[in-house]
Order: sequence, then structure tokens, then C-alpha cells
Amino acid sequence: MSKGTVYLLPITMGEYNMETTIPVGVQKIMDEVEVFIIENIKTTRRYLRKVNPTYPIDDKEFFIIDKRTSAKELREFVEKFQDKVIGVMSEAGCPGIADPGAEVVDIAHQLKMTVKPLVGPSSILLALIASGKNGQNFTFNGYLPKDRGERIKMLKNLERLSRNGQTQIFMETPFRNNHLIEDVLVHCDNSLKLCIASNITLANEKVITKTIGDWKKQTPDYHKDYCIFVL
Repeated sequence: MSKGTVYLLPITMGEYNMETTIPVGVQKIMDEVEVFIIENIKTTRRYLRKVNPTYPIDDKEFFIIDKRTSAKELREFVEKFQDKVIGVMSEAGCPGIADPGAEVVDIAHQLKMTVKPLVGPSSILLALIASGKNGQNFTFNGYLPKDRGERIKMLKNLERLSRNGQTQIFMETPFRNNHLIEDVLVHCDNSLKLCIASNITLANEKVITKTIGDWKKQTPDYHKDYCIFVL
């Protein structure tokens, strides 16, 4: 493993799926990382010990990236360790997609470091390929607006784009899933297909695609589930 490398480290999206979601080669690379850029030190330590019960955590350097982290602090940290092996890790799935990581990678490119993405679970891509929707042309929209009026306006636009052949993917915080689903069912046409992919890679994973009209026949309840929505 060469110095001056940034690895984008995938992690599991739950407690029960290490064997099927994280390749052994990726687990071995984690042993060689010298510096970690992470979101939460407690969960990171727990995960590293899950990968390797004897993991030498105290020998590693950790930097927390969150809403309070300034761009200046992050750049100074990466510059300080630009000759080391750095690992970027989010709280679930792959860093850089709906999670921190892109800023680190941008700085790494500017410093002419090697950037290596590693194979692991992405709930967004897994939901797309399991939805039956068009995988040739799609957009990930992240979280829709919190304001209901703005959210409804956005949904109508996403429906239009979906009907024109571009699959639309979005997400919501688990405790607001049902409010979002209600808006979709009320304001989108009955013939439009909606996929709800919940708890991807977990023991209670469920992926269902059907028309809005069919979804209306039984009020869906996804409260506190981790969901990706595909139109």
C-alpha cells in the first residue's frame, strides 16, 4: 500500500451483514490505514473492532468531520497527513454519496494524492437495481424539501421527469417516511410506479415496486425504517 493514498472505506448498513456486504480484501485494507476521517468516533471504534477484534485503535489518528468542521480545519488536517494512508468512513454504506467524504477527496486530488474507492454497499444503487426502473438514466435527489408545499411541488416535477424516462431517486429521515409517502400517494398519478426499498442489506430488507393506485389499497407504514424511494 503506497503512502499518500485516500481510501474510501465502505461499512455495513447494520449489525448483521458483514459477510455479504464487505469484501475480505476491503477488511484487510482497513488494517493498513494510518489516519481515519470519520463522523463518529464511538461507532467507528465499534466497527473496527467488529472487523478485527484485535484492531490497534490506539495506534491510529482520527479526525471527526461534521457540521461544525470548517473547510480550513479539514484541509489543514489532510495536508498534515498527505504522506500517510488515509481512510474516509461514513456512518453507513459508502462515503461521499449522501454522506461526508467528497470534500476530503477534492482536497486529496488538489494535493495529487491517490484516491481509491472500495467496493461496498450503497443503498441508493441497490434500491435502483432492485426497483425495475430505468438504470440507464437516473438522478439521485437526496432529501426533498422539509416544507410541505415545496415538497409537493418537487414531487410533481419528479413525476414529470420520471414519465419522460429519467428515474428519480430520493430519501427521507426514518421518522418522516410516512409523511413523505402520504404526499406521494395524494399528489402523484395512480398509474405512476413507486418503489420503496427499506432496510437494504438488513435482515428485514423489503423492496416493493407497484403503482401509486396499488399502494393506496393498503396504507403503507415505514415509520423509522431506512428507506430509499424510486419513481
